[in-house]
Amino acid sequence: MKYRIRYAESVVKQLAKMSPDVARRIRSKVERLADDLAGDVKRLTNYSPEYRLRVGDWRVLFNIVGDLISIERISHRSDAY
Repeated sequence: MKYRIRYAESVVKQLAKMSPDVARRIRSKVERLADDLAGDVKRLTNYSPEYRLRVGDWRVLFNIVGDLISIERISHRSDAY
């Protein structure tokens, strides 16, 4: 299934503040999500947002509604949960 991706405004601002190398890696992995949730994706229990994508030491937290992936937050693994 092909998904559409939407970034929350706070995520866009956060990516702009990150080092270019890390931001590029995160964007690349998020774009791969659009193709059948490719990557290290895990459904979280008793947590919102419901899913996480692991990108090195970073966690991309997102929800899925129909064919839309909504990126809600990006956090370092020590602060993600």
